[in-house]
Amino acid sequence: MTTQIFPANQQATAERAFGLFSADQARHIFSREHGAGHEAIVLEAAPRTFFIQPGMVNVALFETDEGLLLVDCGCAGDGPALLGAIRSISDRPLHTVVYTHGHIDHAFGLWAFLEEGERPEIIAHENLVGHFRRYMKTGGLNARINGQLPGPDGKRWPCEESDFAWPTRLFGDRLELTIGGETFVVRHGKGETDDAAWVWAPERGVIAAGDLVTGYLPNAGNPRKVQRFAEEWADAAGEMAALNPAVIIPGHGDLVSGADAIRDELTAMSRYLRHIVDHALAGLNSGVPHDEIVETLRIPVELAGHPRLRAIYDKPEFICRNVIRRYSGWWDGHPANLLPAPKRDQATEIARLAGGVDALVARARELAEVDLRLACHLAEWAFLADRGDDNAQQCYVDVLERRASIEPSLMAQVNLRVSRQWVHAAREATSA
Repeated sequence: MTTQIFPANQQATAERAFGLFSADQARHIFSREHGAGHEAIVLEAAPRTFFIQPGMVNVALFETDEGLLLVDCGCAGDGPALLGAIRSISDRPLHTVVYTHGHIDHAFGLWAFLEEGERPEIIAHENLVGHFRRYMKTGGLNARINGQLPGPDGKRWPCEESDFAWPTRLFGDRLELTIGGETFVVRHGKGETDDAAWVWAPERGVIAAGDLVTGYLPNAGNPRKVQRFAEEWADAAGEMAALNPAVIIPGHGDLVSGADAIRDELTAMSRYLRHIVDHALAGLNSGVPHDEIVETLRIPVELAGHPRLRAIYDKPEFICRNVIRRYSGWWDGHPANLLPAPKRDQATEIARLAGGVDALVARARELAEVDLRLACHLAEWAFLADRGDDNAQQCYVDVLERRASIEPSLMAQVNLRVSRQWVHAAREATSA
């Protein structure tokens, strides 16, 4: 059973985005002992071609006369369930594994197969090695921003060489494999990561897309993660559409079939991302301030309302900011923000001008009824002006939670609720 440890809308959004989602596994994503707690879903997507969902991630399996081609292998805790699901399909050896990218939910379940004695060739894009090494450098950062708790081994995030099943073969732009007399083409296409790959099985008309296709607005603007690549993501979607596939096995969400529906989704995705990129670049080239570029972004109705491109994980505004970050600097263009006073000092002065922290709290609660976005700023100023003030703490939690509770985007929900963590830390410091 799914353990309910997230707020209701956050849990519901995660379940919509990630299929067999378990909040407990999501908090222990590197733990081999924390599976999804669900029976894996296995569907035959095409002859000898299988869609497998052991948890929050989808896996593609291609059976050939020479052995099995596996595309992705899920979270660490998915390993045993994935192994069981595959052995219920075929007893052929695991010939090749392709990592579509190095994210912790896609490339860490292979240990279960290796412990069973399987020795597949492991293929990944050449940038994946740097991705894994970045994980090793930033274990504490990633554990914190992803809300990770220690597993039984005490680890919250992979941080040592032995924590990874390293690729045995790297490729650049394109790699053609022949397995069991059949051709499989592995393509590079930047998207959520710079090491992203997808697999085309031309004789079966099937694409295993990884996170380049998920059934919702691409995660091209995550506020707390490294650079995403909206422009190249649009290119990859266009390349996939040109192949006219009959089936796509996405990295998350439901199996997708039907050439017309697939072409519609991929071309709409490409147009959606290009619209954001073009808007951001036009603003940058015209000298428009960053915030104004974001504020003036408007998504065409037919794209915003596309049933496979809903903004339930990322937001168009976040993607726009990521494009700005890619092509511009970190400075938002406001002169006072170039060498700013500490946020605490700014908030203290604002509180003094307002007549004290209580005045900010009162106004924040009043504004919350008519302008939640503005109310969030006042609540945050009140808290930063005096982190030990009980009223400011509660106001900060209440107002930001109210904003999070009406947000459809998982990334917005999660990061608005960072306010809870800050207040918790302040209360603990006061108690100590």
